Amino acid sequence: MGSHNEHTGDGAIERQKLVRAGGLHWVHWLVVAFSFLITLGAWHVSNEQLTKRIEEKFQREADQAIEMVRERMMLYENALWGAVALHDASDSVTYPEWVTYANSLHIDTTYPGINGIGVILHLPSDDLTAFIAEQRRQRPDFNVHPEHSESEHWPITFIEPAETNRAAIGLDMAFERNRHKAIRRARDSGDAQVTGPISLVQDAKKTPGFLFYAPFYRGGAKPRTIDERRESIVGVTYAPFIMQKLMKGTLSRQNRQVHLAISDAGSVLYDDTQHGDSARQQPRFREKVSIGVYGRTWDFDITPNERFLTATSDNQPLVILAGGIAIDTLLFGLFVLLSRANRRALAYADAVTHELRIKTEYLELTNTELDQFAYVASHDLRSPLEGIKKLATWVSADNADQLPEKSVRHLEQMHRRITRSEHLLDDLLQYSRAGRKDYQSHPVDCGEMVRGITELASLPAGFTVDVDPAMPTLVTPKTPLEQVMRNLISNAIKHHDREDGTVTVSCRDRGAQVEFEVRDDGPGIDPRFHEQVFKMFETLRPRDELEGSGMGLAIVKKLVERYGGEITVESDRDRGTVFRFSWPTKWPEKS
Repeated sequence: MGSHNEHTGDGAIERQKLVRAGGLHWVHWLVVAFSFLITLGAWHVSNEQLTKRIEEKFQREADQAIEMVRERMMLYENALWGAVALHDASDSVTYPEWVTYANSLHIDTTYPGINGIGVILHLPSDDLTAFIAEQRRQRPDFNVHPEHSESEHWPITFIEPAETNRAAIGLDMAFERNRHKAIRRARDSGDAQVTGPISLVQDAKKTPGFLFYAPFYRGGAKPRTIDERRESIVGVTYAPFIMQKLMKGTLSRQNRQVHLAISDAGSVLYDDTQHGDSARQQPRFREKVSIGVYGRTWDFDITPNERFLTATSDNQPLVILAGGIAIDTLLFGLFVLLSRANRRALAYADAVTHELRIKTEYLELTNTELDQFAYVASHDLRSPLEGIKKLATWVSADNADQLPEKSVRHLEQMHRRITRSEHLLDDLLQYSRAGRKDYQSHPVDCGEMVRGITELASLPAGFTVDVDPAMPTLVTPKTPLEQVMRNLISNAIKHHDREDGTVTVSCRDRGAQVEFEVRDDGPGIDPRFHEQVFKMFETLRPRDELEGSGMGLAIVKKLVERYGGEITVESDRDRGTVFRFSWPTKWPEKS
């Protein structure tokens, strides 16, 4: 009663605190004012952050544009080296073989932006006439052009698609400085190279473009020295590009958010403001980058376009300010609503508390009645059973020589059933009280406890109980844990099907809990009955074969779960059974 009054007093104090907290106080006004100051600060900071975010976004867009150009050029380089591999695999590639190979590439879809792919062979002046004659066997109109004064020739021998590149067939790269210089760089270095800005002969509009070369040599492998490369050069695979077409295939202006201009040594290769995008105005951001591209230096000039400006237009500062003011208003309204809700909650809590008090009193009354029932079951019901048992004993003693054998058996059976009923009353009383009593927690040496159980159990002569030497010491109520262990050990021995056997008790540390294991070598339990064994009055053998109420494992399960653990059984239908249950390593001491 003293504890109950103490808790009641504490509850009244807390309730008074809640009542006082139900109105608006200076703290609420301070929170609203502080929130407004934070809004102003956020509004100020957001202006600076917005500029920084836009600048970072522009930098990402610029870097992405440059990286996409790099990646696309690497893709075209791989296509050229693939064509080189074709020539390395054959001493002489014929025109039909080249057409078949080029068609297999599906240039239009696989390599968007490329004008074609072809082969340029290297010829000394003395070999030119024979070369033309050989090519005219398959292509009668083939010719090398234009004439020039150089001592070597680099005619475009094959190119596909031929229809759109017809003007380039037979064109000698030595006739023009940029073409010739780049092809010699490719020959001498053994690496892919691009020309400076040129106009393709097949481009009627004469827009800026370039050629991309990849050399191949006799024997296939790249020679080690420049002299060896010049001596063993066979030719180059090449691809012509119109810069506008290349950029259209590489960077779609529809999704791009930056203007892009590319120049080479001051010559403009590409400027998208000349191809449909509006002219550049005074840009807020600008990125100028020079990158090496296969022997040349391309200068990128990147500025935001209208899509970027639209995408980054942000009224975030105003939104923050308006949102902050709205939040402050809502916050004030929330304080008012919470004040009202607090008063309603207190009224509701009072009603619920009253209802819970009634239910608590009812539960206490019910528990008292259960205790009284248990007492009646263990005393008032036991007395008639003891009387019947004595009468049966007297009848047997007084008429031992006169009763028929059948009547003697009936009296013996009555005696056994009376004894079983007494055991059942004891177990029912144990089950009803299991877990209801709060025991004092103190250190319990589990090894000593199990050894004490086995010493008091009067084990049959052939049975032994092996105890794990690593059994822990737990801070826990001893009585319920001891009852669980006793029931499991006695259950293992009672249900054994031989006159000798071994029961092993071991444990594992599971952190906040320890897992105990009681293992026997008796008959197994069919997995179908693993749940059934924990139910009240359940036994897997006929009651006439085994004395017992079927309450032992039900009591074990109730006690284990009362202390926050779980119990399981592991067995097959052949041999051996293991009961595992978890138990807290430390149980709070009773206050």
